[in-house]
Amino acid sequence: MRLSELSHPNQLHGLSISELEDIACQIRERHLQVVSTSGGHLGPGLGVVELTIALYQTLDLDHDRVVWDVGHQAYPHKLLTGRYENFDTLRQQKGVAGYLKRAESTFDHFGAGHASTSISAALGMALGRDQRGEDFKCVAVIGDGALTGGMALEAINHAGHLPDTPFLVVLNDNDMSISPPVGALSTYLNRMRHSAPVQFLSDSVQESVKNLPFMGGELPPELKSLKGSMRRLAVPKVGAVFEELGFTYMGPIDGHDIAELIRTFHVAHKVGGPVLVHVVTTKGKGYPYAEADQVGYHAQSAFDLTTGKSFPSKTPKPPSYSKVFGQTLVKICEQDSRVIGITAAMATGTGLDLLQKAVPKQYVDVGIAEQHAVTLAAGMACEGMRPVCAIYSTFLQRAYDQLIHDVGIQKLPVTFVLDRAGIVGADGPTHQGQYDISYLRAVPNFTVMAPKDESELQRMLVTCLEHDGPAALRIPRGSGEGVALIEEGWEALKIGRGELLSEGDDLLIVAYGSMVYPALETAKLLEKTGLRSTVINARFLRPLDQALIHPLARRIGKVITMEEGALAGGFGSAVVESLSDQDLLVPILRIGIPDQLVDHASPNQSKEALGLTPSQMAEKIIERFGISVTKTLISKSEEQTLQS
Repeated sequence: MRLSELSHPNQLHGLSISELEDIACQIRERHLQVVSTSGGHLGPGLGVVELTIALYQTLDLDHDRVVWDVGHQAYPHKLLTGRYENFDTLRQQKGVAGYLKRAESTFDHFGAGHASTSISAALGMALGRDQRGEDFKCVAVIGDGALTGGMALEAINHAGHLPDTPFLVVLNDNDMSISPPVGALSTYLNRMRHSAPVQFLSDSVQESVKNLPFMGGELPPELKSLKGSMRRLAVPKVGAVFEELGFTYMGPIDGHDIAELIRTFHVAHKVGGPVLVHVVTTKGKGYPYAEADQVGYHAQSAFDLTTGKSFPSKTPKPPSYSKVFGQTLVKICEQDSRVIGITAAMATGTGLDLLQKAVPKQYVDVGIAEQHAVTLAAGMACEGMRPVCAIYSTFLQRAYDQLIHDVGIQKLPVTFVLDRAGIVGADGPTHQGQYDISYLRAVPNFTVMAPKDESELQRMLVTCLEHDGPAALRIPRGSGEGVALIEEGWEALKIGRGELLSEGDDLLIVAYGSMVYPALETAKLLEKTGLRSTVINARFLRPLDQALIHPLARRIGKVITMEEGALAGGFGSAVVESLSDQDLLVPILRIGIPDQLVDHASPNQSKEALGLTPSQMAEKIIERFGISVTKTLISKSEEQTLQS
């Protein structure tokens, strides 16, 4: 059977092992072809091809439920559930989503883009099933890296107290999340798999058999499995944790042996109560470059399948904000031993991999545990340290109580660098950093800021570290503006002071962070129509520079705010509230992300769909204030030339 002929996963039923193995090869071929062309997550999906096929061969997905943790490992799932033909639209605007999405397919039983949620969701489905008196299987597939998330352990603890609830957890153990997994549980799994007693027993079997005169030094096929079975003697050790928590433990199982997987899953479905099947896989399986560099090939932009190398950019780009942050933090740490960089399993993505290599003693990776990272930093701050938590905007949402309770209320000097703030593109709604402006506005005692470019980022990082209290700064995804960087001797900014960039009598534009340069471009477009604008780089969300903004708002009388974040409770709202508190009732236009989810697309496509390009913003301004203009705005091609 051809993979392209599969429109329903139940069509796997009845196929022979050789036919299923052929399907596995076709999945890898399609997976590699699409990701190498348009980019996407590579290693996670390649590692679970056989696992997915074997699991679905034992399920009826018209009734049974499967919840994939995170979702980026579910590309094989998508290819087996009717999305083969459209798979080349992966992560593109109006195409197949890079993560699971209930609205996309009836087989996407639970949407997921953040780690450690699958066990809770699948257990909830199982309890709902039992409450309604229904009969179907509920399965959670979770990676070993996601087990470092406290939510997964909370769910395991709960499930273990429900002996009458049939429920299956498949632990995909590839010894590699995004960065190498950390924590006692992951270390324990690896230690037991590779422990000296297990290795000794395994090696002894082979040596003993080789010395038998009738074996001729070769291990016969029927006894080769015995060597692997010796490693399974570690089961009582590896599974002890899960058995003590109330699970029936099975494994470790070879995650690339379809026949063995099918046999194991059939048994697991019949056991009853909570069951955990421990499956050992290789991340990036089947593509040598991905197997050799499991971190680098976790996700890839378009690349050459033959060489494994990304296609070079057509035009040189400035360094990314993440890289500038990482390089600057390294220099600061080399001069100040109190400064500690903290990541939640995202060293490469946040730029902290540079700190890990240069100053490892001042680097901490807590695993996928954002709540722990924040409170850990708070504890360090109590002892005179200056911790810097580098966490994606979308992931810091998971630690909101800790921001308030453990850092804000206690006024502790912890710095938060929110990477991927704003529109992030192809990862879709679960990863858009559109809420941090709103949720940080309400946290007590926080100073919150955003740089207009990479040079200002350097100064803001120093500002945060010199400030005697909690501070946060947001940085966008991607390359900087190309401004000259300051090599050393960074001067801190004055807290709560904005920057006047241009002056005009017709409009006041107050922009925050990544919207400052688009605001300047918008002002240039408006100037062509005869309108002159005053443009302010706000720099700070908390405290807002009222001394700069209020007099200009009173004099000019028409105010526009610009932000790359949710309008609800955002930067524009802060400006409105500030003016209202002083009875400055002037017409205001707030420009930002409206009350909607931002789907997967390129950042530029999303900005255009949201009306955030300079020409669109200029048109909004003219319409909002009913301004009569004598000249029309420039065309899109002229705007692109102006931007470049």
